[in-house]
Amino acid sequence: MNNIVQEMIDCIEGHLLEGFSLEQLGREMGYSPYYCSFKFHQMTGMTIKKYMSLRKIYLASLVLKETEEKIIDIAFCYGLSSQESFSRAFKRVFGISPYDYRRSPQPMQTFVKLNLNDERGWFIMDISQKLKIKELQEKIFEQFDQETLNVLNGQMMYEEFAKHQLMGNSDYVPFNEAMCTNPTASPIFSEEFNQIRAAGHQVSLQAYEQMTLNPLKPLWTKDYQCIVLWFGDDMFCQMNLLTMLAFLEQQGYQGNVYFHMVKETTYDVEETELELGGYLEVYQEVFMHHRFPKATLLPVMYQGIQLYFNYLQEENDITTYIKKHLEQPLGDLMKQLFSLFPHYGLGDSQYLKIIEKVKDEYSE
Repeated sequence: MNNIVQEMIDCIEGHLLEGFSLEQLGREMGYSPYYCSFKFHQMTGMTIKKYMSLRKIYLASLVLKETEEKIIDIAFCYGLSSQESFSRAFKRVFGISPYDYRRSPQPMQTFVKLNLNDERGWFIMDISQKLKIKELQEKIFEQFDQETLNVLNGQMMYEEFAKHQLMGNSDYVPFNEAMCTNPTASPIFSEEFNQIRAAGHQVSLQAYEQMTLNPLKPLWTKDYQCIVLWFGDDMFCQMNLLTMLAFLEQQGYQGNVYFHMVKETTYDVEETELELGGYLEVYQEVFMHHRFPKATLLPVMYQGIQLYFNYLQEENDITTYIKKHLEQPLGDLMKQLFSLFPHYGLGDSQYLKIIEKVKDEYSE
């Protein structure tokens, strides 16, 4: 069945910028329009309409960034009837207008063509060979020499950076957390925070301190002129990034802060210098009150927060897909989840927990 739906995806991609209809897809595939629509949604977790909309608005963002083509012409090219409707759609997805994005391009989450036969599995980072970071390293060292701390999203990235000294002799620490899961508290890393996070992860406070807090010790014991935050563009990473920015703000950090967004699909790095201010309030709004913040955010963080609120719902893209595919062997189901929902950035343990919860609901 994956091959059939992949053929549908290939067909849809070939007609993104043309007049497209379910009837046309049905004729090319040899199935009824209803069957095509049903199977696409069943196997991908989203409707054809949503898939096309997200793909077109993402491809339009690349044109905005890389060319000087008129915004109205881009709108027409990607199927929007007016510049106003394009602006509304763009802002709904990225939290910023096309005009503002072109004037100041900022990191955003990619939405690439779906590949149902992608069996890479969970995040495998060969960062030492694939990241082109030499220019970034030299640029930062020219300004800050060795007074730089690299905060890396998770143990795997930390081990690769430390092993290969990818940012020279500067310091490296991992942020071993999954802030998109379990309750939290404020102040960040307070006694209450640590106890709540440990309980959520079902580990002792001592184990939480050993895994998460002890590796971060240089962050609050040394003075750094520059802190470089290495996080991906998915929801998991963006919630961790928000927490780290809020913590730096909480501590009154006065140095320079850079966000180096690592794109898993290409292993490229996109650098953005950030100004602290407002992140602690956003942290509290998002994590503690579960309200969408009014503050202006990086598009990639805006997208991450949207996904986070979807993830919090009892019925979301992931749970809906799992319920429809519980009969699959666990290994096959996990591969499909990794392939279809990379924008959430979840790992084995998170998916297994969701699958078990869905199974428990069905057994009651």
